[in-house]
Amino acid sequence: MNNKVLSTLGISMKAGKIQSGEFAVEKAVKTSGCHLVIVALDASDNTKKLFSDKCAFYHIPLYIYGTKEELGKAIGKEMRASVAVTDAGLAKKIEQYLESEVI
Repeated sequence: MNNKVLSTLGISMKAGKIQSGEFAVEKAVKTSGCHLVIVALDASDNTKKLFSDKCAFYHIPLYIYGTKEELGKAIGKEMRASVAVTDAGLAKKIEQYLESEVI
């Protein structure tokens, strides 16, 4: 796992640019209030499909990354299956880190 992704999520949370939890993330996606969605690897198949479909429809980048525990710990909360980044600049930086890890 790339610690830069998780630490940037923590910075985003401190800046108030994170929505977490299924309902808050879904609302952010529907209202075009987010620029990036991350779903945990160990999230349920239904959760992965829900956000895959929603993000495709609303043209929002979606990444499957980390575990629920890692995502929650990164933002200073309990386990979280989904996280939305609501700031365009922070989302772009996290996306760059995620892309560099894939290669």
